[in-house]
Amino acid sequence: MTDEKTHPQKSEVDLEDMVASSDSGARKPLGAPGRLLVGVAAAWSLFQLWIASPLPFMVGFGVFNATESRSIHLAFAIFLAFLAYPAFQRSPRDRIPLPDWGLALVGAFCSLYIFIFYDALAQRPGAPILQDVIVGITGILVLLEATRRALGPPLMIVASVFILYTLLGPYMPGILAHRGVSLYGLINHQWLTTQGVFGIALGVSTSFVFLFVLFGALLDKAGAGNYFIKVAFSLLGHYKGGPAKAAVVASGMTGLISGSSIANTVTTGTFTIPMMKRVGFSAEKAGAVEVSSSVNGQIMPPVMGAAAFLMVEYVGISYVEVIKHAFLPALISYIALIYIVHLEALKANMKGLPSSNPARPFLNKAIGFLTGLLLLMGLSFAVYYGLGWLKPVLGDATPWVVGIILAVVYVGLLKLGSFYPELELDDPTSPVINLPQTRPTVMVGLHYILPVVVLVWCLMVERLSPGLSAFWATVLMIFIMLTQRPITAFFRGRSRLAADIKEGFVDLWDGLIAGARNMIGIGIATATAGIVVGAVSQTGVGLVLADVVEILAMGNLLLILLFTALLSLILGMGLPTTANYIVVSALMAPVIVLLGQQNGLIVPLIAVHLFVFYFGIMADVTPPVGLASFAAAAVSGGDPLRTGFQAFYYSLRTAALPFLFIFNTDLLLIEVDWLQGMVIFVIATIAMLIFAAGTQGYFLVRSRWYESLLLLLVAFTLFRPGFWMDRIHDPYRSVPPQQFVEALGNVDEDSQLRVQIEGLNPYGEPMTTYIQVPVPRGDTAEERMQRLGFELLTEDDRTLVDFVEFGSTAEDLGFDFDQEIVEVLAPVDRWAKEWMWLPGFLVFGLVVLLQRRRRQRQPSTAQAA
Repeated sequence: MTDEKTHPQKSEVDLEDMVASSDSGARKPLGAPGRLLVGVAAAWSLFQLWIASPLPFMVGFGVFNATESRSIHLAFAIFLAFLAYPAFQRSPRDRIPLPDWGLALVGAFCSLYIFIFYDALAQRPGAPILQDVIVGITGILVLLEATRRALGPPLMIVASVFILYTLLGPYMPGILAHRGVSLYGLINHQWLTTQGVFGIALGVSTSFVFLFVLFGALLDKAGAGNYFIKVAFSLLGHYKGGPAKAAVVASGMTGLISGSSIANTVTTGTFTIPMMKRVGFSAEKAGAVEVSSSVNGQIMPPVMGAAAFLMVEYVGISYVEVIKHAFLPALISYIALIYIVHLEALKANMKGLPSSNPARPFLNKAIGFLTGLLLLMGLSFAVYYGLGWLKPVLGDATPWVVGIILAVVYVGLLKLGSFYPELELDDPTSPVINLPQTRPTVMVGLHYILPVVVLVWCLMVERLSPGLSAFWATVLMIFIMLTQRPITAFFRGRSRLAADIKEGFVDLWDGLIAGARNMIGIGIATATAGIVVGAVSQTGVGLVLADVVEILAMGNLLLILLFTALLSLILGMGLPTTANYIVVSALMAPVIVLLGQQNGLIVPLIAVHLFVFYFGIMADVTPPVGLASFAAAAVSGGDPLRTGFQAFYYSLRTAALPFLFIFNTDLLLIEVDWLQGMVIFVIATIAMLIFAAGTQGYFLVRSRWYESLLLLLVAFTLFRPGFWMDRIHDPYRSVPPQQFVEALGNVDEDSQLRVQIEGLNPYGEPMTTYIQVPVPRGDTAEERMQRLGFELLTEDDRTLVDFVEFGSTAEDLGFDFDQEIVEVLAPVDRWAKEWMWLPGFLVFGLVVLLQRRRRQRQPSTAQAA
């Protein structure tokens, strides 16, 4: 009996250590060093809130430019890394050895060097002195050691290889050789400018990522994490395999604000995995469901494991656009995972947990749901148009009035919640469990939704920057943390004002510390990944890589994509999501775009970046190193490798999506209107559910091998109808290059011509590529040519670019002097590709018919389903 009781405690300690060692640092020193550690962490959070707020500009004090902010940000990260992360497994966890103090102080000084000597460095750009080089070398070495401690050896090794490649360029073999860089040039580029360590990645970490991670930490400390789990279980726990469905939804909601798949797995998994095992899931399958849903939390906007903010900078589009493109694949991936769980429950004839909700007819439930939905929509319209009308009337007083309205709504929601019992954290290992009732559970925590609403409103409606949006949401979150207990106690008739206020401040302090400690790894990762980005820009290795990949893939775009996916998976085995995305996108995204153009496929840059990102997070699942799988296995008591393979099997839908949206960008809602978007969402969801049924080998009954193949074929047809339509009817007709102007005048406005050109690239090497030319407005061909901004010359049956207007559309597209137009492809009138959905649905109907007949002949199977 004693062993049974102590085992969960031991397991819990191991789990906390696993999350700490990967996310926030495993060391918890005692006494003054411990107080200093948490004090510096809280100071980092307060510094980030300060620079994100309008206060520095209002008081005229503490205004830092982007480079200075990055310098201070990295100084905090390195200092805390050496205090929080021990050097080795055997290193002490309860005290900080003297060498670690030395490394922490040296690393912080080297990081602050740009801030301290900013004016002096500005006077000698590109001409570092010996002092600069010594500080730069020391800084890079200390940063690499901090990386090894916080993130493990892989990222440190990758960065070191790129540093050596930069220095040893002339000694590299064949195609990899370059002219080389001096030590002074390396340090100047990597440490003293914003091209390397202090580049875009660290800037994104400083400006955006920290605030979102802090917001998530505060939300969790306030009790929202427990609330999300309880709501998910109250809604879904009583269905077949209900705890697993609830785990998917809870992890999705946690993933909205969490930047770590491992922390997400443990946070929700300690509660959901034992519940899944109770209704019949094996230890490995329960762990795999939790891993799949937690890792998918990183593809769910708005945070996306910090990658969303990096995409803004790397792709050059707004944050709202990134969210729009990333939302649909993430949503259908989650819906499909719920369906996979449902199929697993059907296979094993699982039951749900007993519901605590009073029995209600289905019609009443439907009416209640629709009424709630209509009320929510009405409230949304009222707020949107009400504020739109108020802003011109109130002018500068608008923020104050909105603040008062928010405060009234907040107090009203707390009053509403006070009529229901407070949420308690249940013990998932207890032998009997009663699911919480849905209505009381939802009502008691509605105020947690307010900061999320403010965040989304600021981002989507007010179009504020992500940093400022997260700042205002965090301010509201801090206000809620400090006031929710006293106000709720007042409404419940309790009198513990001083104790409640003290508990609120303790929660806030813990949230500030947790947010900063969770950011140590991300701050270090973005700085070290900046070394790789800097090396790519300094050596031109990207072009070399393009040649290598093209040779290996023999010019086949699908093979190029497979190589990229494999590279992302391999690097992702040792790199955190953020660093993996930075490294692989810097290396491979330009390669895919370039080789895609040369092969006639114009791939939007955002599609390539999402492709790289998806396979980077898959590495958290994939054996033998999938860290999230190890964390889930520690909770479930299952085998880590089997858990990892099962999770990868469940995550096949996530691996298939990137290939689909590269070839069918409609899935990313690129250049589609609202009506098209709704249709695409419905069809893509159906296709993903059919894909899940095909890969799971179960639909209405257990599928035969040919039925699984037909289901996969149907899913492919629904996802990419253009593949079959292109086989039936070519979408373009070839036009002689001499007739380019006539073709431009004959096609419809807003359509596109595909033009193959030959010429020299910026490095003077021959190249062949395709350009997608948008057809501008204009009544005549000449007028349209004028709007494009270039002129052609026909000479000896060759059509050459004779003139390109500076700043014109043609220049932006990539046209240049003396390029030869080799081929012109004009769009033709043909049936819409969506007609191919019809034969797809017919084949699907055939599978349904076959399986229904078989189910009718198997009464036992029908009864189980």
